[in-house]
Amino acid sequence: MGKDVERTEFTRADRQRFREKVRLDLDVFAQMLKQSAFDTDRPMSGLEVELNLVDAAGDPAMRNEDVLAAIADPDFQTELGQFNIEINLAPNELGPDGLSRFEDSLRASLNAAETHANSVDTHIVMIGILPTLRHDHMNAETLSSNQRYKLLDEQIFAARGEDLEINIAGEERLVTQADTIAPESACTSVQYHLQVAPERFADFWNASQVVAGVQVALGANSPYLFAKQLWAESRIALFEQSTDTRPEELKAQGVRPRVWFGDRWITSIFDLFEENVRYYPALLPLWDEEDPVAVLEAGDAPELPELRLHNGTIYRWNRPIYDVVENRPHLRVENRVLPAGPTCVDVMANAALYFGLVRALADQERPLWTQMSFSAAEENFHAAAKSGIGGRVYWPGIGDVPVTELVLRRLLPLAHSGLDAWGVAPAERDRLLGVIEQRCISGRNGATWQVDTVRSIEESRGVSREQALREMVRRYATHMHTNEPVHTWSGA
Repeated sequence: MGKDVERTEFTRADRQRFREKVRLDLDVFAQMLKQSAFDTDRPMSGLEVELNLVDAAGDPAMRNEDVLAAIADPDFQTELGQFNIEINLAPNELGPDGLSRFEDSLRASLNAAETHANSVDTHIVMIGILPTLRHDHMNAETLSSNQRYKLLDEQIFAARGEDLEINIAGEERLVTQADTIAPESACTSVQYHLQVAPERFADFWNASQVVAGVQVALGANSPYLFAKQLWAESRIALFEQSTDTRPEELKAQGVRPRVWFGDRWITSIFDLFEENVRYYPALLPLWDEEDPVAVLEAGDAPELPELRLHNGTIYRWNRPIYDVVENRPHLRVENRVLPAGPTCVDVMANAALYFGLVRALADQERPLWTQMSFSAAEENFHAAAKSGIGGRVYWPGIGDVPVTELVLRRLLPLAHSGLDAWGVAPAERDRLLGVIEQRCISGRNGATWQVDTVRSIEESRGVSREQALREMVRRYATHMHTNEPVHTWSGA
């Protein structure tokens, strides 16, 4: 969620100064794109995973401070809810063994963290939405103690001027209200980072938008919220609604939401940052003393802190990232569409599909996004979130097609060629994409396993939905620690 903050109140002068600094940062960024040498020699990839904490019964454990103290590893950080933590893995080049190094690191870190969490009577679960969350967990006391979260909560509701409504119609329907952003903490995701050269950024971002629907369909793992079966990937709708700063009148005027798929293909990363500055008021107007013009004129890379902070409060499903490491600026696509879990191997299979597909599509002579409307990509995304692995998507040259058929016949060969272009070892390529292939053949992902298991428990034992969800979470956690891919899991 970003850096800690110290200030708790903002004046009108703060907001005006922040706007001025963001615009100055944007001007300097435009100059850098024309003149500066961005780091492209060894393009890196990155991985972040958000996690849930549960007690022995499978219910949320509001213990993240205790768990983080027990883990004592800077790779693990706080997240929005007290039942959340996040792990940030060290960046890797993809290369022959980059994906396997990510997998080994993630497994080792989670195993060690689970051992430490057990010392404070807590367990770690990697899942999109924790199914045992209840309405009474979603309040101000649920938020972590980090001042940044309190400020975000205050600023979002100050912008809205009223409580937010969560209204999701799926297999069942959920309609409820919240007076804090606590429901956002239910959304735990995986973020894949891909460093790209400035001149290639638009290709990789557009490709990421094209494949987002397919990613969500295959990786769906969030079918339950507040004991209701909703979308296959309910996290998409929940995140869009729980951070919405717009009252109904602004929605009717077409004001853009803070969680946004977008509305057009881009030609440069500048397009996205310019939209941020033009359309979105600041949520956290914290300005810095850096003079980016002077830093750039001195031959150094400016941090552009206001532009980056502002970007961090606009939750694009594929987010542009500007960063500086050892005085070298670089750009990344942050792919944020997928839920956490179910296992480390599933997370890395999803990564292999993403990294392979976007490389293959970005390298095509005739870009796929020139053959489909942007609205078609957005419709694929939300349709996939609703229907999951059993759904259908639109694809140029084919039309409306079952997503599993599209992947098996068309996209897996593309992903193979893309991973080859990254230099991924054939054995690693085949192992991870083989998980995707079997997931498509079996029709089983995290969402379908959860639903099938809950139904089986309800029918065989005659228990309540809440009891079935607790039992399912306990079984899920057991399977998760085997690192066997979800398509192989039994329900009983």
